[in-house]
Amino acid sequence: MNIGIIGTGSITGKHAQAIDEIDGAELVALYNPNPVSAAKAKAQFGLPVFTDLKEFLIVPGLDIVCVCTPSGMHLEPALAAAKAGKHLMIEKPIEINLQRTDELIAACSESGVKLAVIFQNRFTEDYQKLKSAVSGGVFGRLLMGNAYVNWFRDSAYYSTSNWKGTLMADGGGALINQGIHTIDLLLDLMGDVKSVFGQVQTTLYPIEGEDLGAAIVNFKNGALGNITSATALYPGYPERIEIFGTEGSAILEAGKLTQWNIRGSSETIKPTENSGGSGASDPTAIGHQLHLEQWRLFIKAIKEDLNPVVDGKTARKSVELIRAIYFSSKVGQMVEFPFLDK
Repeated sequence: MNIGIIGTGSITGKHAQAIDEIDGAELVALYNPNPVSAAKAKAQFGLPVFTDLKEFLIVPGLDIVCVCTPSGMHLEPALAAAKAGKHLMIEKPIEINLQRTDELIAACSESGVKLAVIFQNRFTEDYQKLKSAVSGGVFGRLLMGNAYVNWFRDSAYYSTSNWKGTLMADGGGALINQGIHTIDLLLDLMGDVKSVFGQVQTTLYPIEGEDLGAAIVNFKNGALGNITSATALYPGYPERIEIFGTEGSAILEAGKLTQWNIRGSSETIKPTENSGGSGASDPTAIGHQLHLEQWRLFIKAIKEDLNPVVDGKTARKSVELIRAIYFSSKVGQMVEFPFLDK
């Protein structure tokens, strides 16, 4: 499988490392319309870096395009790639609102190409154990599920970027950029949302999006949930998922289980190695191993005509919830689902 990457920012290196470790997969080209950035990427990766998207998409044998542009700039290159018949792997979020998300999903469906969205935290060993237990009813009837992403970014994180924290390119702030990974896990565990009430604030930095957000979620299964997400909470603590049911509870912190309590069971937690790290105070403090696992599964899905683990419709759910939180904060009211983006 020949793979090309659109965008040459810091996350591109994680994808390049992952692809390099997959037998039968090869990174063959990159694209960045900025000549200076393209030249830097060529020096870094030792590969052709195109500044013309049309030329990039006709690289001989190109099978998959990975989109690593700023979040609000996923749609246009993805549409071009889908039209050219390329399978798509897109960094989270799939897009910054539901209209752009739905257009992207529809284009891939019409072109008959596979679409996957990077949510690599689904692939830690401990998360897989937690997911299996929830699916198997180990915790009984679910009562509450909480997601806490109480992180910190210094002022340089925003001031040195022309897109982070902007509504046009980032879609918002802490929820849609940092919190979305853990929100994706919460939705995967707890199921569909019935309603949400949220509030967001911009407290520390002169950005358009929020650096502080909180929400109360009502799930369709009757359970409640709490979400917090921030980039303003010094010094930044590892992200955490809490699951409570009638028969037990568990806590997952930075991809590792720290609590596991089941009525009548003496099972203990076994330490695991590959949690993927946490970006609590440093966005680069993550490895590439979990990206590697998602890449392997995506290539398998293409070869065997399977549905990708995190397809477009699945990735849409976290965007819908976050957009509903933004709207709830704006109008000061609870928002019912399905949410029609406004």
